[in-house]
Amino acid sequence: MPDKKQDLIDQKLQDLNNDGVDRRGFLKCMAWAGTGLVWTLSGGIPVSRAFAKDHGKDAGKGADFSFVQISDSHIGFNKPANPDVTATLQTAINKINAMPHSPDFMIHTGDLSQLSKPSEFDTLDQVLKGASAKQIFFVPGEHDMLSDNGQQFLERYGKGTKGTGWYSFDHKGVHFVGLVNVANLKAGGMGSLGHEQLEWFEDDLKGRSASTPIVLFAHIPLWTIYPDWGWGTDDSEQALSYVKRFGSVTVLNGHIHQIMQKIEGKVSFHTAMSTAFPQPAPGTAPSAGPMKVPADQLQQVLGITDVNYVVSGRSLAIVDSPLGASGSSASGNGMGSGAI
Repeated sequence: MPDKKQDLIDQKLQDLNNDGVDRRGFLKCMAWAGTGLVWTLSGGIPVSRAFAKDHGKDAGKGADFSFVQISDSHIGFNKPANPDVTATLQTAINKINAMPHSPDFMIHTGDLSQLSKPSEFDTLDQVLKGASAKQIFFVPGEHDMLSDNGQQFLERYGKGTKGTGWYSFDHKGVHFVGLVNVANLKAGGMGSLGHEQLEWFEDDLKGRSASTPIVLFAHIPLWTIYPDWGWGTDDSEQALSYVKRFGSVTVLNGHIHQIMQKIEGKVSFHTAMSTAFPQPAPGTAPSAGPMKVPADQLQQVLGITDVNYVVSGRSLAIVDSPLGASGSSASGNGMGSGAI
């Protein structure tokens, strides 16, 4: 692996225990995001309501299907920010298994492992075997490509995919596209899709009705959040130009280990919490990286995303659930947004 790439990863992984981050303010912000609001659309007007503690009992009602997104498990990480990431991943799986309506499948948006070691992938596989959703779709994070440029990831999780692991599938009228933007990181760690994948993506969407709901998922955000930390994808604008004609587009990402949402026209962008450790809010620390919080507050800044798709409204209701809380927050595609 090139020294430059290793230096970039080392920089991203530095322990920020003494970084001066206002953790109290950050935790307050994350608590708001994690226990926040349910968005509904009525007469074209987005309306929000507090997320009831017993919302989980009815979370799947009226939905044609649901799926769960998890992200950034970082199996193998053992620094003070979270000395037992396997345990917090197991907590996430237990929470998924306790859902009153079993999800049709799961999506993991990358950084399954910390150093792409076989033992780390083995541990991940063992935990995921216990998930109620037996079908799991993956895209790699940059940590899954450290030792062998992603070859082991492809052998384990990328059978039948194209290139470095991109692919698409359809489920009950929704078209899902898994994209890879970590194979050729740009300056500062910005993600990149590359010409070959962009051509494939454009071709993949051809002939599909504009009324088809589209769900894109990739590790690094497909919108520019904070380029100084590499939180964005340098050629995402071209990729997103291919979905402009579609009436409902939802973009799911990980990488930044915190909830951020943005709605741009008919495209709803959403980043997920990590199951491993939080990262600082953009610009509040010298760099991105694991952030240590008090042990009793850790599960408030880790979580999963539960997505319920309702055909009648052509919308996706996205619900984020911190691992250590009974409440959740939700947003709908085209319904409203919140940002940290």
